[in-house]
Amino acid sequence: MKKLLVPAVAASLALASFSFSLPSSFSSVSEPNSLADPNTTDEVPQDHKLVIYQVMTRLFGNKTSVNKPYGTNAENGVGKFNDINDLALQAIKKMGVSHVWYTGVLEHATMSDFTKAGGPGPDDADVVKGRAGSPYAIKDYYDIAPDLAVDVKTRKQEFEALVKRTHANGLKVIIDFIPNHVARSYKSNAKPVGVVDLGEKDDKTVAFAPNNNFYYLPGKALVVPKAGNPLGAVLGPKEDGKYAEMPAKATGNDVFSEAPKVDDWYETVKLNYGVDYQNNRKTHFEPIPDTWLKMRDILVYWAQKDVDGFRCDMVEMVPTEFWAWVIPEVKKVKPNIIFMGEAYNPKEYRNYLEKGKFDYLYDKVGLYDGLRRLMTGSGNTEDITKVWSEESRGFGSRMLRFLENHDEQRIASKEFAGDPRTAIPAMTVSATLGSGPVMVYFGQEVGEPANGSEGFSGADGRTTIFDYWGVPEHQKWMNGGKFDGGKLDGVQKQLRDFYSRLLNLTSTSDAIRRGRFYELQDANNLGKNYDQRRVYSYLRYTDKQQLLIIANFSKDVTLTPKIEIPKSAMKAMGLDPTKFYTYTDLLNNAPATENLNITLTPLSAYVFEIKPKQ
Repeated sequence: MKKLLVPAVAASLALASFSFSLPSSFSSVSEPNSLADPNTTDEVPQDHKLVIYQVMTRLFGNKTSVNKPYGTNAENGVGKFNDINDLALQAIKKMGVSHVWYTGVLEHATMSDFTKAGGPGPDDADVVKGRAGSPYAIKDYYDIAPDLAVDVKTRKQEFEALVKRTHANGLKVIIDFIPNHVARSYKSNAKPVGVVDLGEKDDKTVAFAPNNNFYYLPGKALVVPKAGNPLGAVLGPKEDGKYAEMPAKATGNDVFSEAPKVDDWYETVKLNYGVDYQNNRKTHFEPIPDTWLKMRDILVYWAQKDVDGFRCDMVEMVPTEFWAWVIPEVKKVKPNIIFMGEAYNPKEYRNYLEKGKFDYLYDKVGLYDGLRRLMTGSGNTEDITKVWSEESRGFGSRMLRFLENHDEQRIASKEFAGDPRTAIPAMTVSATLGSGPVMVYFGQEVGEPANGSEGFSGADGRTTIFDYWGVPEHQKWMNGGKFDGGKLDGVQKQLRDFYSRLLNLTSTSDAIRRGRFYELQDANNLGKNYDQRRVYSYLRYTDKQQLLIIANFSKDVTLTPKIEIPKSAMKAMGLDPTKFYTYTDLLNNAPATENLNITLTPLSAYVFEIKPKQ
């Protein structure tokens, strides 16, 4: 496989490559004229600095490197809960991580057959995406994916052991909750005694009823789309377009047609939370709909299995009223459990945080998209300003920041930036802009490029969630189960060291965890010059620690701005603007200097601690 980095760029990963002029007095500029300083926010930050490491559980521990397109689990291998052992968890913990999000834990539809091992049989290939199947097409909310167990019969116990092992290594556990849709083959074989299955008592003669769990198209049979298979692989014994569903159910992405398209979520069915979509979205929330009660019971079930949080899928496709009711219900059982919502509409963020009671929401449309534009050369730092000053103003500490996850393209892929070094300034901003959570996707820290066409996923710059696969650069770090990075090249080791330094600083710094924010773009005229718009600078501070953070997003331009901190910001930090200070770069372990005449190398970032000169 082609090397993702070449030795010639190794030096630029040694981030401490900058220079300063001779010591001079501290330079300041005039305070803003307005009473309300436009460079800061009135938000009182709260310490929500979770550091989350997302693991695609099926792929993480897989040591097989065959990587046959559309390969079976026997051919391409599959990671197990037991692969995520103490060595792996300690290596994750040492990166500064506090929470592990185990993606794809619950049983989902799959083409794999586990009957010989005492588990479930294969699902109809017409309504399964990829051989492994989507982890977001849940087949049984009360069961565990059999692929993840060494012994299929004890899969639930193996998951419980992973939870205990994760806790024993000082980490907390997050799993997925998929509330909007389930697999077309949904049927719970593991539900507790007395639980009535989803749809079991539905009136299928009507399109909508408040206590139906699904939506129906009476008198119409499902017509499955012809997904097509460009590689010509035989995926399953029933890949024949004859999947039977009568009456057809509405498809997961709100498609009320018996003939969903190939780019719809055709393998899933929409759950009914009491909203009559085909009657002007009329709501029926009193009495509490049956689906609400069933979903609450599922969440409580897993909360009692000692998980610490739920990442909730597509929360805006479920009524806010449900979340406002169910989250407090679950917290009655486990008060400290957290709810993270996948959300994409900035106009609704406050609604889902305040009314919906979510602890955290994705900051995808705001910060991720803005940073992505900067990383690919099409944006500027004004995109970052808009995030804190407008989109998440007042609740920035409740927004989850990231550069990769299972839905997004890998930074190192040709479809994104093509170079994992572009993450250096962007990840620094993601981690330190606010006091909210930050996330890294497994393999991101070693520059995994997601090359190849894995199967259903195709060559799209993403690590597949539908197929059995080995993740090559991650496997080099895994090193046959040693989890020591033994097979990484020198540049990859430097990249991972950057992530480790950044995340550990993020998790321990008082100013980053709970500090206020002050932007320095206006004070330094960084919006006037095109190259300077590639530089972003700001302060994070508490009464205990004051930090200056600077990031250069330019891929090939070295910049030498003289950074100035206005008197208003100095006073806000509790510092005397007439005195002298030293600046120590905590991110790059550089020696202290006494001025801010900085040489910003391409794709670099700095976190200076400000202290009085002794």
